[in-house]
Amino acid sequence: MQLSERQQEIIDEFQFFDSWMDKYQYLIDLGKDLEPLEESEKNQTNLVRGCQSQVWMVVDGEASHVSVRANSDAAIVSGLIALVVRLYSDASAEDIIKTEPEFVEAIGLSQHLSPTRANGLASMLQRLKAEAAQLVAKST
Repeated sequence: MQLSERQQEIIDEFQFFDSWMDKYQYLIDLGKDLEPLEESEKNQTNLVRGCQSQVWMVVDGEASHVSVRANSDAAIVSGLIALVVRLYSDASAEDIIKTEPEFVEAIGLSQHLSPTRANGLASMLQRLKAEAAQLVAKST
């Protein structure tokens, strides 16, 4: 599935909800379904800087196929992570670099996230794209 199709699925799902309370609850529910990280993976190397809550991100694979796993100690942030993982995991590093998370604006997250959560989301995306760029560099 193309990343544009994944984004559209996310956008379509959020259109089912009338209120932001329902959307927040859905984010929390998505976060509960994240694959847990091993305790050993919750280390300083995997910690995403710039997030108020603790977020650990593990990016594995090669330029042609990237696996993204992440967790947080905060419920709504875990839901944001679930969306990022859903969009970018199992994509190529180049697709990760080229694809902007348009769903953030399309579903209204940019207007409804607190500044600290918005900064944290931006930090996660920046870290993911930087690690994808490193995978591309290794492959050339």
